[in-house]
Amino acid sequence: MGGLREAFAVIEGRAAPFYGLTASAAVAVPLLAGALSGHPDQGSMISLGAYVVAFTAPSGPYGARGRSLLVSTLMIAAGGTVGGLLNGHPWLATLIVSCTVAAGAGLPSIGNPIALAVLLTSIRPHTPDALYYGVLELAGGLFFTVLFLAPWPARRLRPLRDALSEAAEAVAGALDAVAQSAAAYSRYVRVDDPVLAEVARPPSWERSYRHALHAVSAARTTFGLYRSGREDEQPTRPERLIDMLAQILAETSALRTLVEAAHQHPPRHGPPTETQIVITALATRVRLLAGAVEAPGQAPLGSTGSAAVNLLTQQTERIHLAALAGDDDLVAAALVAQVRRAVDRIAAAVETAGRIAEGGLRVRFAAPRLPTAPHPGSLWKRLTRAIITRSPEFRRAARVGLAVGTAMTLVTVFGKPHGQWLTITVLFSLRGTYGETRIRIVQRIGGVIVGSVVAAVLLALAPGQVGASLVLFVNALIGFTLRSVNYSYWAVFGTPISMMLLEFSTPSSWTLAGLRVALTIAGGVLAFLAARLLWPAGVAELLPARLDRLLTTHAALVRAATAVVDGASPRLALESIMTAERAIDDVSEIRHRLAHERLPDTDRITALRDAEHAAHRIRGHLAAVSRMSEEELSDPGPVPKILDRVAGYLETAADSVSHPPPVLVADETLDLREELADLDEHLSVLVRCRRSEVESGVGLDEFTPLQRALLHISGIRQALRWLRSDAQELTTSSTAATRWPVQ
Repeated sequence: MGGLREAFAVIEGRAAPFYGLTASAAVAVPLLAGALSGHPDQGSMISLGAYVVAFTAPSGPYGARGRSLLVSTLMIAAGGTVGGLLNGHPWLATLIVSCTVAAGAGLPSIGNPIALAVLLTSIRPHTPDALYYGVLELAGGLFFTVLFLAPWPARRLRPLRDALSEAAEAVAGALDAVAQSAAAYSRYVRVDDPVLAEVARPPSWERSYRHALHAVSAARTTFGLYRSGREDEQPTRPERLIDMLAQILAETSALRTLVEAAHQHPPRHGPPTETQIVITALATRVRLLAGAVEAPGQAPLGSTGSAAVNLLTQQTERIHLAALAGDDDLVAAALVAQVRRAVDRIAAAVETAGRIAEGGLRVRFAAPRLPTAPHPGSLWKRLTRAIITRSPEFRRAARVGLAVGTAMTLVTVFGKPHGQWLTITVLFSLRGTYGETRIRIVQRIGGVIVGSVVAAVLLALAPGQVGASLVLFVNALIGFTLRSVNYSYWAVFGTPISMMLLEFSTPSSWTLAGLRVALTIAGGVLAFLAARLLWPAGVAELLPARLDRLLTTHAALVRAATAVVDGASPRLALESIMTAERAIDDVSEIRHRLAHERLPDTDRITALRDAEHAAHRIRGHLAAVSRMSEEELSDPGPVPKILDRVAGYLETAADSVSHPPPVLVADETLDLREELADLDEHLSVLVRCRRSEVESGVGLDEFTPLQRALLHISGIRQALRWLRSDAQELTTSSTAATRWPVQ
């Protein structure tokens, strides 16, 4: 039941009604026109071209979609031409289709659609003009492209607005997670009971921060597609808004560190009670910003003033005066002051982002351009390297090609009618891992059984080619709309589409529907055997290199933060953060694929998950340290030395995981007791000097270098302790993940 629930009940994405309507119209209209004009075969070929192009599911801005669709249309038309040449030559078709499928599995730029075009065209009724197939499929692909891009002028900025709105919502979610920490800080609430903590379920900071970072990065990528080839221009409003959201997220990370540090070291007279209210209000304003971006002119942006901010400022000054008078802890007062300053910076950034949004988002129009084709020499080098190293991509490509070739050979040898369903099932069921293949087989077989029954009933109720065209339109509308929600929906409603396109001139019957189901089940069995018996995925062999990169990029990020603390760099570069994020994603991909193997190594998977979480926390700590160090410091104390020790520790761990067996044992610790003690002593000296400075007559409102240093050291003190702990966790987990034999 768990497997069935995973196959049929998991929601994988959102419905796409506009895409479904466009695809169904592009597929059904040529079919209907062919039926009414007496040319059903030509109409079905045009529909087939539209169907295969629509199957590529382009995404992103309309310019990128246009480029993708144009390339796909040309490639599918070429595939249709090749399929026409192979028509009537089943053994040659078996060889060519198998090679094309293998190339599509290894090169995402080719993919399955071109292999599907070659396969479906090669089994059509024979015609003396092979180019005829390609021309008709080209016409169908262009027809879908025109329909799909028709709203371009009116909806050109919709993908960008959606990306910016999602980024703002994600940043607001990160602020909500910090607000929960601030609530516990302000009210001295700590949930120690694990049962109560499970029921409370406060927002996870790590999850919220990762989601926000990905969303901001996705918005930047989306904008880059709009601005492709125009990098020399001045920053536009969307780019400035993305920069402000990234700044708000960086400030939020620093605020979270400060709130947690203040929670560990609260003032004796009690922390400010308005902290949570202020942070929640900021999150609300960011959400209003998201609404204003998504629906310009229709959503308010909120007021810039806040009574809670004024009250927080008064409470902070009260705590600061008490600390200078000796009635409270000056370090705790400095932490409270840092929290208020971080809140002020976030409020200023939100106000700036609101002004940008009010001015409107405009991007200059640019016609779509074809992407640059890869050099044949680079493709050959990739191919030879994959073969020599027997990479997971090569293993998957060889496995898919061999399985599809076996299916086509069986069909050719036994001469079974409608044998393409055996091949199609193998093509679309065999995935990269055993677990994914098993789920896809269940989805496809279940969907084909239901879809065949539904198609047979509908065609019996509406016989004839015109009725079949209308049935196909309804199925395509539902199938393409729900395809992104769950593949099983596509298997149910998409199966009748390909059935009717291939056999439009053939009357349907219950016997034919049963044959399709039987061939689909046989194809599922063949795909299962291929995933079970042919070459293990080999992804675990990539772990040493991936973990080496994970540790190396985070060591580089620590050194970049050191440069900020030393004053050698103004801020932590976003590219450094995203490089580390991509390294985490690479490890996460390996963990996901290991979890879908037939016998998943749970210990290794747990170690990789722990390493990912530790790496995410490290980035958050470094972002906070860097953000609080951007003001010039005359004496950062032992902070640079601590960061250098952490960077060296991670670099040593990188060497150990990339040269097995690991030389670094799991229980080796990052001993920073001496350095952290020096940091505490340095902070104590700053406290004494600050008291003496005030006693000597320096005004409380005067922001001196000594006060700046006190605020800085008190703010990052706890972050450095967490950094030490998480760096050790990252190293220990990475070492543990490479300790077991590679399977």
